[in-house]
Amino acid sequence: MTMYATVDSPLGELLLVGEETPGAAGVALVSLSVPGQKGGTVVRDGWVRAPEAFAGAAAQLREYFEGRRTRFDLVYAQGRGTEFQRRVWAELDAVPYGETVSYGQIAARVGASGAGVRAVGTAIGRNPLLVVRPCHRVIGADGALRGYAGGLERKERLLGLEGALAGR
Repeated sequence: MTMYATVDSPLGELLLVGEETPGAAGVALVSLSVPGQKGGTVVRDGWVRAPEAFAGAAAQLREYFEGRRTRFDLVYAQGRGTEFQRRVWAELDAVPYGETVSYGQIAARVGASGAGVRAVGTAIGRNPLLVVRPCHRVIGADGALRGYAGGLERKERLLGLEGALAGR
């Protein structure tokens, strides 16, 4: 069963979508979208509004936006994306709070340097878990903010929150 909830945030109303998981795990997060996001998820017929199922995620997001959380401890739905996308997304998860890396650095980490940088950018752009999977921490090699599905102003806001824009 697919469930969803909305959460207020400094970025606007976030849409959290998840799937019920067997056992005590509860809900596995499938996507987290911001308003107006390029390729963002929209609520579909048959989905169940279940804010209580996302109470833990909502609390972690609140702590993050208040500057009291630097890592998320959430269950993500498995099997999403291609093998390549999952490798790129795993590298995003490894970028520490308050730090940035370039698209080229991510490409090198997944063995796709050179022309593969474009494929890495595409995989990052298809990240279904904005904010919690920190694609906002990936910037251009020249230090410029580039390509955020939620909009560059949100990317700048997230990096500012994390103190990653200091010295720019």
